[in-house]
Amino acid sequence: MGEVAQLFDRLIMAPKLEPESLRIAEALVFAAAEPLDETVIASRLPDGVDVAAVMAELQRIYAGRGVNLVRVARKWTFRTATDLSWLLAREDREQRKLSRAAIETLAIIAYHQPVTRADIEDIRGVAVSKGALDVLMEAGWVRMRGRRRSPGRPITYGTNQEFLIHFGLDSIGDLPGLDELKGAGMFDGKLPTGFGIPLPSDDAGLAEDEEPLEAAVDLKEVWGEPGEEEES
Repeated sequence: MGEVAQLFDRLIMAPKLEPESLRIAEALVFAAAEPLDETVIASRLPDGVDVAAVMAELQRIYAGRGVNLVRVARKWTFRTATDLSWLLAREDREQRKLSRAAIETLAIIAYHQPVTRADIEDIRGVAVSKGALDVLMEAGWVRMRGRRRSPGRPITYGTNQEFLIHFGLDSIGDLPGLDELKGAGMFDGKLPTGFGIPLPSDDAGLAEDEEPLEAAVDLKEVWGEPGEEEES
């Protein structure tokens, strides 16, 4: 009886969601060209409305439909249901194709940020080409964060919100851990002793060993003069 009473109390105390609030939030997200921040939605709802509860209810309503309400980069947007995405794929659409070097570079930046070019090269064991980072920055997935407080003051890199939005992540902490990667077959065989996946963080604030980036950065300073490019 105690559990039934507690459930009853929660139902009684749960905030009542007015249909109009749901309709307003739905319209705002639907009309937005980009994922919409919760604070923007809250500013258009009546005073006192629990915006988190509204979005959770909308997400529940759309869960079984052809379009789902999803949260990416701490913002809300509508996306085609994953199991139906193939219907909208166009064979003639040119898709962004990343080289293996760019994919590995992106993964290192995502998990180890903030990192310098030397950090990336140390982890990969090979030189990083200008092209690999260029394509990631042009996509808006990677940004220059600051400078490392070390000799030469090298540039540090991190991911952008566009990275989270493109890959459907609410936060960088949603990146798969070692167990998930093993389960997906990304690691086969025995891993080295002590091998692990770092806990990723994309905190916008500078780390203790970083200092602010100047307004303008000379790319020749970052990459040096044109030279040998890495494998694609």
